[in-house]
Amino acid sequence: MLVSSTCCKSGTSKWLKYCSTNFHLPKGHECSCSCECSSLMNLCIHKVTEEIHKYNTFSVLPRDLSQKIFNTLVYSRRLTLASLQAFRDCALQDLYLGEYAGVPVNDAWMDVISSQGLSLLHVDLSGSDVTDHGLTYLRHCKNIISLNLNYCPQISDQGLEYISGLSNLGCLSFRRNDAISAQGLSIFSGLVNLVKLDLERCPRIHGGLVHLQGLTRLESLNMKWCNCIIDDDMKPISELTKLKSLEISSSKVTDFGISFLKGLKKLALLNLEGCLVTAACLDSLAELPALSNLNLSRCNLSDNGCEKFSRLENLNVLNLGFNGITDACLAHLKELKNLKSLNLDSCRIEDEGLVHLAGHQQLNCLELSDTEVGSNGLHHLSGLSSLEKINLSFTMVNDAGLRKLCGLSSLKSLNLDARLVTDTGLATLSGLTGLTDLDLFGARITDFGTNYLKNFKNLRWLEICGGELTDDGVKNIKELSSLMRLNLSQNCNLTDTTLELISGLTDLISLNVSNSGITNAGLHHLKTLKNLRSLSLESCKVTANGIKNLQSTELPNLVSFRPE
Repeated sequence: MLVSSTCCKSGTSKWLKYCSTNFHLPKGHECSCSCECSSLMNLCIHKVTEEIHKYNTFSVLPRDLSQKIFNTLVYSRRLTLASLQAFRDCALQDLYLGEYAGVPVNDAWMDVISSQGLSLLHVDLSGSDVTDHGLTYLRHCKNIISLNLNYCPQISDQGLEYISGLSNLGCLSFRRNDAISAQGLSIFSGLVNLVKLDLERCPRIHGGLVHLQGLTRLESLNMKWCNCIIDDDMKPISELTKLKSLEISSSKVTDFGISFLKGLKKLALLNLEGCLVTAACLDSLAELPALSNLNLSRCNLSDNGCEKFSRLENLNVLNLGFNGITDACLAHLKELKNLKSLNLDSCRIEDEGLVHLAGHQQLNCLELSDTEVGSNGLHHLSGLSSLEKINLSFTMVNDAGLRKLCGLSSLKSLNLDARLVTDTGLATLSGLTGLTDLDLFGARITDFGTNYLKNFKNLRWLEICGGELTDDGVKNIKELSSLMRLNLSQNCNLTDTTLELISGLTDLISLNVSNSGITNAGLHHLKTLKNLRSLSLESCKVTANGIKNLQSTELPNLVSFRPE
């Protein structure tokens, strides 16, 4: 069946009239005016996608409509190789088929994709079975500005040759590709308009970065987890004077390699996680006036040389997690007045060191998990009025320490290791009225302790896993109307009554009540949670068919569920 010839490229309204006439839309939805009503358009598009097998071509439709039909088919997982044929020569601009959950995207799709010609601007084929041969079809799509080929193992150096003529490319991504080599990167020298290049987990590109020297517009380069990258590869990067973001985590770059970066005056983000650098690299980093985000996690740093941190005055974000630094290092961070986020995860920080953070009035995120911090030092943080998120999991903080945080009126996220948190500890948090995120995983929280949760009216994320909760405790949780994510797993005494109690939490998008006494009989209580997208009820007396029936009849937005 062909779409009516009365629908021309400029005839969106004519098409809507055609649809309202031929699809027998419900009374009240007929097109009677300018036909620009979005609800009518959505009804028509929905009807077309349901009966996609009836259509041979959409090439006579206005491009915006054919694009909407295409996007809807992808989202609903109805697009197949057969239905794709109807989009030949439709002049589509965006083809986002990355990790498509329907049938496998392969070379057979590429003929129709390439038929979009000069109109095609954005293509995402990540996770597909497209091969080098399939890329030959893109040679005539000269206006493509972004191309995503992540996780496409059948694309090699030969395939790169076929995209070498796409000189308008601004964004190009080849994550996790074992076949692309240094020689293959030679084609990039002609892609002079590249602004963003992603080569994450490409283990054979050592020696090929010399071909990037002419990419004078490049602003972002991602080479995380490319353990083949060494100091010599940093020299050609020094020519990329417009570079703003560089990620080379888990590479073999040392302090010497970092010295090549001193000329990158616009570099704002540098990710060196897991690199072979020491505090000596800070001399080179101090030459980068725009540097605001620095990741030195897992770099085996010690206190030796940490006094050089004081020169990085423009830092907003600093990650020092999983290093051997102690309180002595924190003394050298006092000059970083612009610091907004500091990560000290698993460092050897103790109570005494927190005094050095007391002056960081701009700090809004502080990570102290797995440190030696206890309750005695938390009073040093009580004046950090901008602090919105603090992680104290797996520390020595107890109830008395939590009481010292009550003055942090801006706090929205609090992460606690519940091994030392009791019901009394929850009571000390009652002053944090702005709290929106609370993780009590593994907590010894009882029904009595949940009484204190009533104070957190803005709470959006709550986890009380592995505890001793019963339905009586959930009665207090049902008052938290702002909750969007709720995890009550491993509380084996919960029953179907729990689902009835939380049925009024209509903002929930994620719910986990695994390993509890929930049964199929209680699932009907969830029908009010129309925003629910993720539901986990593993190790319960619930069947996959029971959840599927609920999904099909009451929860249209549910996309992830267990058991499945």
